[in-house]
Order: sequence, then structure tokens, then C-alpha cells
Amino acid sequence: MPAKKPVIGLLGGGQLGRMLCEAAGPLGIQVAVLDTEDCPAKQANHNDLHVTGSFKDPEMIKLLATRCDVLTVEIEHVETEILEEIATRGVEMPTPDGKYKMLKKVPVHPSWKTIRLIQDKYQQKEYFAKNGIPVAEQMAIETGEARADSLDEAAWKYGFPFMLKGSKGSYDGRGNFKVSGPEDLKNVTEQMGDQPLYAEKWVPFEMELSVMVVRAEDDNGNLKHVDPYPVVETIHEDSICTKVFYPPRNVPEEVKKRAQKVACDVIASLWGRGVFAVEMFLLQDGQILVNEVAPRPHNSGHFTIEAVPQMSQYKAQLYSILDRLPEKCVNLTARVPSSIMLNILGGAQKTSHDRLVELAERAYDDYTDVYVHLYGKESKPGRKIGHITVTGQSSVERLAERISPLIQTMDEIRAERIGSKYTHIPTAHLKATPLVAVTMGSDSDLTTVAAGLKILDEFHVPYEVRITSAHRTPHHMMKFAADIARSSCKVIIAAAGGAAHLPGMLASEVHIPVIGIPVKASVLDGVDSLHSIVQMPRGIPCATVGIGNSTNAALLAIRILGAAYPEYAELMKRYQENMKTEVLAKDERIQSMGWESYLKEMQKK
Repeated sequence: MPAKKPVIGLLGGGQLGRMLCEAAGPLGIQVAVLDTEDCPAKQANHNDLHVTGSFKDPEMIKLLATRCDVLTVEIEHVETEILEEIATRGVEMPTPDGKYKMLKKVPVHPSWKTIRLIQDKYQQKEYFAKNGIPVAEQMAIETGEARADSLDEAAWKYGFPFMLKGSKGSYDGRGNFKVSGPEDLKNVTEQMGDQPLYAEKWVPFEMELSVMVVRAEDDNGNLKHVDPYPVVETIHEDSICTKVFYPPRNVPEEVKKRAQKVACDVIASLWGRGVFAVEMFLLQDGQILVNEVAPRPHNSGHFTIEAVPQMSQYKAQLYSILDRLPEKCVNLTARVPSSIMLNILGGAQKTSHDRLVELAERAYDDYTDVYVHLYGKESKPGRKIGHITVTGQSSVERLAERISPLIQTMDEIRAERIGSKYTHIPTAHLKATPLVAVTMGSDSDLTTVAAGLKILDEFHVPYEVRITSAHRTPHHMMKFAADIARSSCKVIIAAAGGAAHLPGMLASEVHIPVIGIPVKASVLDGVDSLHSIVQMPRGIPCATVGIGNSTNAALLAIRILGAAYPEYAELMKRYQENMKTEVLAKDERIQSMGWESYLKEMQKK
């Protein structure tokens, strides 16, 4: 007789529950949902095990527990006391013969201990700090009559600005208040009410990062392994995540690896099985600080449905809580070089988002795959009613350029929702990160470099142009080299005349390819420059093109990019094919009209 298939009980049936059910269906995993009758999860998963009611109602939770083999949550704002009781004491249910009642213990994953800790953000960070995990400095704010003195103490301790945050119940960035000066202290109660608060030192972060982590443990609570998904960059507007970029833009590999390490340390310190989101701040000096943790699938992990299909965050949640993961690490690498997730938020009108959805459905092309997810929720201003994931074979910067019409439409809908008089809100975060840095020793070299810049434009390669003399501004040149070495730039093109030390000096300071352009000077016609660049000592390679041939320098840079970015390799193939076609056409023409007529025609041009 085949073994009975386990049933997962899910507290909450919103969009996260819906996507969990969508992942469970093809795997033959049963999910019983506790939420309202028309919730998104039940729309996608019909069965007789569902319970209708509030996922905060202890009696309804007990009823759900009698129908399942393990409990999990879609949202952390649940009653942990009843979950603790069910997991440790058990829930009453009739014996098979119906004569007696017995207690059935139902495991809860992630553990009720983890959920309880995470529900209190202040205690959560205190716990992390004690475990050596980097978090911002914080202090609890007293309640009642002592609150004013406590706020003054926070202002004295941290200075202005500092953040006030609600310890419990806040969600999606809400429940935060920036105290910019003494006058804001008078408005704390009006802004935050009488809820428990804590103050946090202001963190001038460069970027918000997020890492989804899978946690596996045995039935005795012993940790087996934690595995991180790729790091992503999150963009928040109006206290809600609107865009997620994989990989994060202009973030060095060592910083991404450190973010994954911190995220794994965080989740290893918790209890239970499941998928967790670790949201972090990236500071200007490269330091990572943990901001928040979610004990469940998360908005920043939606991209994994298409980008990591072998183990999306939802499949990982199902497999982990059922203890079906491999004994060792899980392969969570992305199948694509880049992906962008855009949240579909309700606009000023119930149909405001329709034009974004329609545009996304028409946005498929050779280099991007576009996937639309709608959650079956009524549209309300600012409400998450769906998301769009785009995957690409290019850099994430290039992908952002390609889907700029989608992002433009998102911003227009937002402007209408918040009542802005502008039809477009400038979004600096869309600026493409340069892949090529072009520099020269003097502005007189620009006439030589211009032909190469036109080639980069033709191939749609993002680049920056600088003037950095090796002799007149050596310190400036060295800073430029250091900045480029830390950036996501892949190639440097350096033009110089005379002694032409600029390309070689840059090659000695960076780890990426440098292409030198010898510039023709007034005395030796550029031969001196050519020899200076090409005769680099062993161990310091510097590619060199012909005198003044910036076109070849740009084409070589594009070929180098093509090794990592398939779209540039494809464009290069087309470029070479066009050159071949042009030569064959000229050959055919000279044969048909004779060389003398051909020459006369050329001279007229």
C-alpha cells in the first residue's frame, strides 16, 4: 500500500501562498490553506482540506493542524503561542475509531521560536548582535511618560537624523519614521502612535541588498546546511519594494560573497526548516549591515521562479519543510546572467495597471523573456497585485535599458497614484553602468578616439570618457585606475601620444584588459607611441592597435565583452557578416563594370 502523502498546512493565503500552491501542484504536494474563501492561494488550489477563517484564530489554526502533517506560514504576523502548543503539546483529534481523543503533535517550520523572535524587530537585532552578526546600533524607547526622555537620550546618543521603528507589526517598510531634527520629536506620537518603538542610528547606505537562504535541519533540530541564492539589489519607493535587480549593479564579487556569508550566518543562528529572506544595507566602505529578516518566501526572491527554475524559492520552501532537500548543499545558481523583477502596484484607478501588463505581454524579444504574474487580488492604490520578471542573456544594466519602457510606465502609474504633477519621475537608478572606460592623456587625442566612440555607440555599449594624463596628473590617473578596478567596468581603452605611458601605467594598476591606442604626434608620426605601448615588460600585458586606429580598439573591446555578454558576441557576428557582404558586393560590382569605371565612380564620391 503506497505511503500517505504528507499535507502542508499554510497560515495565510495571499500571493506568496498562491505561488507556493502553484509550485506544489506539479510536484504532487498537497497544501491546506487557512484564510478567507476567496484568497489568492485558494483560487490557484482547490481541495477539501482548506479551512475558512482568520489565520490568527487559535481554533481555526487547531482545525488546520488536524488536517495536515506540518505547518508553515505565509506571513510572520501569526499567533506563536498556539503554534508552540501545537508543536510541543499537540492538538486534540479523535482516534481512528472515534471513541477517544488523542494529542497529535504537528511540527512547525520555520520554528515558532524563529517566528516569535522575528516578530519583534528590536529583539531580533539584539539577538543577531549577540551572535556576532553586523547590525546598526539601536536602543529601546520607553513607553508612557518616560518616552520623551528616552527620545532625547536617542537624539543625544545618535545625533540627527536617526530612525524610529516599530518593534512589532510593521511590514513592507512601514512603521518607520525618520527623525531629522528636534522639531520631529514633537510628532512621534502622531506619526507612530503608542506602539513599542526602538531608535536606530542613521545608516547612510549605498544600496539595499537581499539574499534568500534555504535552511535544512533534521527532526531533532540539528542544523544540516544553509544555502544562499544569488544576491539581489532592491529598490524601495513609498516604503515598498518596487524593483529587484539580479545581479546587483556595480557591486564587486567579494562584496556579494560577503553578503551571502552574512545572510547564511543569520539563518544558521535561527531554528526550523524553510526559506528565509535577509535584507541588508551596503555601506559606502563595503560594509554589510543586516536590516530585517523574513521567515518565508519573499518579494526579493520572486525572480527565482524563472531565473532558478530547478529550485525556485517556493520549491525550496516545500522541499525544505518536508525534509526532502539533499543532505549537503543545494544548487541555487541562476540559469541566466541577469534578471529584473518589477512589482505591479495598484494605481489611482482600478485599471491603471492594465497598460503595464499589456506592455509586458508585448515585450518579448530575442534577448529577454518576460513573465507576467497576476495574483487575483482587487486593485487598490499601492497594493501588490502582481509582478513581472524579465530574464536576459546580457548584463543587468543592458537589460534595464531594454525594458526601460516598462519601468517608465511603472513610474507614470506611481506618479498618478501619489498625485504628482509630473508624468515621469526621474529614476537615477536606471543609469547604465559603464562596461568600457575610455581615457586619453590630452583633449587633443579626442579627434583620434572619436571614431572608436562611434563604434561603441553603434554597438550600444555603455562607456565613460575621461582625461587622465600619466605625466601631468599622475595621482588623478592612479585614482581613476583604483576606481575602475573596483567598478563593474570590463575593459579600458587608453590613448596617448609621444612617450605614451598612460596605457602601460593603467595596465600595471588594474586586473582587467587595457587596450592602448598610439596617437600620431608631430615628430615621429606615432611610431614612438606605438613602441612605447607595445614594448611592455613581461608580466604587464597591454594590448595595442595600429597608430590612431581607435576603431579597432573599440572592436577589440567589444570582442572581449562578447566572452561574457552573448548579445555583444551576436552583434559582432552581424558586424563581420555585414563587412563580408559589403566586400562581396564590391567584388561583384567591379567585375560587372570593369576597374576603370569603378575607379571613376569612387573618385566622384
